[in-house]
Amino acid sequence: MRHFGHLSAEARKDLFHREPGEFTLDSPAHTLAVALGATLYCPATRPRLADDIAKQAGQGVTSMVLCLEDSIDDNEVPEAEENLIRQLGELSARSPRLSLPLLFIRVRTPEQIVDLVHRLGPAVRLLSGFVLPKFTEERGVPFLEALISAESDEAAEAAEALGGRRLYAMPVLESPELMHRETRTETLAGIGRTIDKHRERVLALRLGVTDLCSAYGLRRAPDMTAYDVQLVASVIADVVNMLGRADGTGFTVTGPVWEYFKPHERMFKPQLRISPFTGRAASSLRNALIEHDMDGLLREIELDRANGLQGKTCIHPTHVAPVHALSVVSHEEYSDAVDILEPERGGGGVLRSAYTNKMNEVKPHRAWAERTLRRAEVFGVAREDISFVELLAAGLRTG
Repeated sequence: MRHFGHLSAEARKDLFHREPGEFTLDSPAHTLAVALGATLYCPATRPRLADDIAKQAGQGVTSMVLCLEDSIDDNEVPEAEENLIRQLGELSARSPRLSLPLLFIRVRTPEQIVDLVHRLGPAVRLLSGFVLPKFTEERGVPFLEALISAESDEAAEAAEALGGRRLYAMPVLESPELMHRETRTETLAGIGRTIDKHRERVLALRLGVTDLCSAYGLRRAPDMTAYDVQLVASVIADVVNMLGRADGTGFTVTGPVWEYFKPHERMFKPQLRISPFTGRAASSLRNALIEHDMDGLLREIELDRANGLQGKTCIHPTHVAPVHALSVVSHEEYSDAVDILEPERGGGGVLRSAYTNKMNEVKPHRAWAERTLRRAEVFGVAREDISFVELLAAGLRTG
């Protein structure tokens, strides 16, 4: 797998100073956590689920969640499980001819993990792991124990199919205890204790902002971001503060879902400046993005990264290209990061950026530079004359 691998080699050469690197299910966890990118959620009830997965892989999706939880009705669970088992079995029969995304199953209960792994049989090899809902210390431990049990030697067929590879967990932070100020700190501390004990299998933490909003009957409009809802913004800040630190103790925290994908009546001005969209084709792209409320999405993606989040939960295929385009490291960012991490600058100091427009202070900016180069490994580095507009246009043309 590789980001932008659905583009031709010639197109990638035109776009990238350093092309996105390849990754596999066996890549290190820190690589896979960044490589998740836009994680596309899909209800497990879809009748052509195997075809949907293959189609999305061909359009640049590199991670998907097959959902048995909130995206389906309570009465549909048994039917959804059967469909999921059947469709993944069909997909397994097609592979290894297919290049598939990282696949996760979002379950409702710990017992589902063991049951599904057993019923999947050899097809379990397609899975990267499970998404664990409503995660707290109390509710999370049984999920993690079930995950360990599901891939143990006692489950001989699953262990053989996985070939020694572990199944990852992606806890979703979405419980009311996180939203309520009086219980938030202890809830986060408990989550921290739990995931630290299982650090080797926790791939990333996901923010369930829709559920968090429900605790207060809130829903953000399409021309507002999660960061405009102060109750939600405070939760994101505290999650990153306690669980997303850059000192080696933190985890990758992914961006919240963007709920909108069709035009809505606007109250505020568009949030996309005209200047990056020069030329007739680019201008048409800007108009299309505004028409479909994508300017709000683009702004939220930028705010995600500014607040320490990576990747994003997506519920519509049209959201994937914007997330990936804005995940590519710009030539300027790459230049700064490389300069900061030069071995001879290990003692610190200040230097003018190669673009002569900012100060790079070696010690304070080191963690940022390291994170930037990890992103560059999987998303690549744009050529000096390439902006997110060209990257987005290329992704949308093939999406």
